Amino acid sequence: MAAESAREFFEQLAARTAGGSERTRGLTATYRFDVDGAGSWRVEVDDGAVSVGESDADADCVIAVSEDTLLGIVSGRQSATGALLMGRIRLEGDAALAMRLRDLF
Repeated sequence: MAAESAREFFEQLAARTAGGSERTRGLTATYRFDVDGAGSWRVEVDDGAVSVGESDADADCVIAVSEDTLLGIVSGRQSATGALLMGRIRLEGDAALAMRLRDLF
């Protein structure tokens, strides 16, 4: 079932990634998603183990995005690369880590 809000997506992400994943094994990084009008969530990956919490703490890679764009990307209706090129996503920090997000989603 697709998430209907950023909050629902991040709650589902925490449940889906509990215990880690083969795709994230070896990755240690922090991400912060600043979702316009919805809040900020911090995703911590420690050698495959993923935790998600509502936070605006510093992170290795910060992604600023509207809720509509985020939901479009995670549902597959929109390309993350296209959204980035159109300026609908703003990145700060380690942009190479952003490329690893497909391993989480």
